[in-house]
Order: sequence, then structure tokens, then C-alpha cells
Amino acid sequence: MATTEGLVPITRAYLARYYDKYPLAPLPDAATDLAARLRALSADLAAVTPIASDEELLEQEAAGIPAHKIDENLWKNREQMEEILFLLNTSRRPVALQQKFAPEDAEIASKLDDIEAKLKDMLKKLEQFQIKNADNVFNTVMTYMPHDFRGTLIRQQRERSERNKQAEVDTLVSAGGSIRDRYALLWKQQMERRVQLAQLGSATGVYKTLVRYLVGVPQVLLDFIRQINDDNGPMEEQRERYGPALYTLTKLVLAIRLYLHVSLARYEQRKIEQDNIAMLQQAVIIYTEEFWKFTEFIGEVFVNAPFFISAEDAGAMDARKSDEYKETIIQAGKTHEVILTVEAVNSYIAWDFSLQQGALNVVLDIGFHVEYISPSGEKTLILPYRRYEADQGNFCTISAGSYKLVWDNSYSSFFKKSLRYKVDAVPPVVEPAMPTVEPL
Repeated sequence: MATTEGLVPITRAYLARYYDKYPLAPLPDAATDLAARLRALSADLAAVTPIASDEELLEQEAAGIPAHKIDENLWKNREQMEEILFLLNTSRRPVALQQKFAPEDAEIASKLDDIEAKLKDMLKKLEQFQIKNADNVFNTVMTYMPHDFRGTLIRQQRERSERNKQAEVDTLVSAGGSIRDRYALLWKQQMERRVQLAQLGSATGVYKTLVRYLVGVPQVLLDFIRQINDDNGPMEEQRERYGPALYTLTKLVLAIRLYLHVSLARYEQRKIEQDNIAMLQQAVIIYTEEFWKFTEFIGEVFVNAPFFISAEDAGAMDARKSDEYKETIIQAGKTHEVILTVEAVNSYIAWDFSLQQGALNVVLDIGFHVEYISPSGEKTLILPYRRYEADQGNFCTISAGSYKLVWDNSYSSFFKKSLRYKVDAVPPVVEPAMPTVEPL
């Protein structure tokens, strides 16, 4: 467990000084210019055939103001890339482009293939970036967690939560949900992760039942994960510094999608001109190159960013400590028992103990086992007897009732044992019920 002694959460002012070391290179002017030109071409094509309702919604989105949050824009870019790839799928192209009736059709089809390949590559890179970034944040938090059953339980909770989220997405897709539906759900889940992170910081909501085992977790860590995403918190500095470039790229990919949607829908009435397909190619090249540069840059900024700073740097100190370990002396020939009552299945029985070694050159150990006592008084061995110098572990219960943890020094004729231990029965962490997601 990394130490947080003398540290406080990162402040926005300190983060601003850190970001001064990482200026973001400006985007080429062509990024804004090409977005405007593609939107103008789309408007001209509307004269061929009046725009449909879905095209009108897309045009409004392309003309609107992108979301403020960095991660929301990353999800929006990922959604637009996937929507464009859906349009460019060979089976969904106009018949003339599928069959390549004329040489110009074959040339247009070839250029669309090139655009498709570039966006597929960028989409894959973005997916990998998001996974890596999410893991980095979680692993950083876990670095400062005690390396005992509490960290294990939080990891198990995260894994269970992610499985539930994936099942929710799979259900939506199976029900015929669109790409837009799916990304609305993915962003909703991302916000739920953010809420859960804040709940971990304040031990509320889904983590309310885990307050007891959070005792001993550094308060500075809980403060950090509770406030990091506040509207005026540390991440707001990041949004102001690096958001505008990402917003421009979001506008560009929306313009690319709008033009492709409108032009392919009217291809039978008006084929795409060579100048226009060249402009589209240029827009995709600039978009994918600059978007990749942005993700690499922001990834470097994230990985090197400080999460905690000294109280002296921050100008404040609010470090609190707590410890829930108990100590007892187990005389030679005696045992020490603790009974934990479990009211629901899927609760956790957890322990962490060690012996204080004496001055003599003798390594001391102690027997330990766990047994279940049913309501009728019947005993079942859960963890077989074994002798330890120290141990930590946990298991998920399959029955309600009492669980007896026994430290056994009955085999010793001379040596008493000084035991330091911590045990808990943690109720099951239950995900809040998710509302049914209807296709938009």
C-alpha cells in the first residue's frame, strides 16, 4: 500500500501549474474550415431531396455545441465513428457503389474503402485508450488502498458491476437497440461509475454497507475520489485547457457523418463529385491524425498527473487516521474465538491477522480455522485447521447463520501468543436496480 502520509488531494490551482508544463499544440485551421464546408455541402444536397427527420436531428447536432466533459466527448467521437462505419458497410452502400457500374462508381467506392479503413483503425485505438485510462484510474486508487481483504472486495465489486453493465448492453443490442441507443446507455453507465466512485469516497449508496471495512482506508484517498469530478473540481481545469481542441474534432466528425449520410442517401439522384470526395478524404485524414495526437497527448498528461500533493503545497492539511485492529494474548493451551453473524447469503467473512514475534529466536505460529454454525447448532468446517504466522483472506458465504473464527494455541505448552487481528462480516453489495432501457 502506497503511503499518503502528509498528503492531501490535488487542487485545481496546483493542477493548473502542472498543466502549464503540457501545452497542447493547436489544431490546423483546416479542421474548422472542413467541418463548415462539409456542412454547407450537406445543405446543398438537401435541395435534391428534402431532408428526413433523422437527417434533421443529425444536422442540429452538427450545428450545436459539443458536451463540456472530456470523457463525454470521447464517447461521442467513438459513437460517430461507429455510425460512419455503419454507413460505409458495403452491404449498406447504394447499389451503384456495390456493383461499381461505372468507373467513377468504382473510384468513389475505393475512396470510401480508404476512409472506412482509417476510421476502423482510429476506433480501435480509441477503445484501447479508454480501457487503459479506466484501468489506470482504478489501479491508482487501489495503490493507496490497504493490501488486505478490503481491496479484494472492492475489486470483486468492480468486476461484478462491470459484468452487470455488459449484460445490460448485450440485452439492449439483442432487443434491436441502435448505435445511438447503445452509446446513450454506455454514457449512462460511465456516469454511474463516476457516482460509484464518489460513493466510495463518502461510503454511501452502493458502498453504504461497506463502511466498516472502509475503516483504515486513507481519508485523503476518499476525499480525492469524492471531489475529483466536481463541476468546479480539479478536472474542470483540464476541460478548460484541452476541451476546445476536442470540441473542434467532435464538430468535424459530426460534419463528416452528416455529409456521408446525406450524400449516400441521394447517390442515385446525384453522384458524389470528385472534388467533394477529395474534400471528404482530407477531412477524415485530418480528423484521424489529430484525434490520435490528442488521445496520445491527453494519455501522457493523465499518466503523469499527480493525484495527491503535500499539505504544504496545497496550503492545507486534513489527514485523518483510523485503525480497527484488535490485540489479545492467547495463553499456552488456550484458544481465542470470534463469532460473526451473517444475515444474508453472498456476505463476506474476512480476516487479517499476525503474531507479534518475541525476543527469543523462535518463530511463533498459531492454529486457525473457520467453521459454520447453523441455526440448529450443527457445525460445518469451512476453512480447515492450519498453523500460520500471519494470514489474510475472505470467502463469500452460501448460508446465513454464525461463523466462528478460531485461533488455536492449545498445542503450545509454554508460549503465549500475542495476536493482532481484524475480522468482519460484510453484507452483500447489491447493485441498485437499473431501469429498463427503451430504444430511443
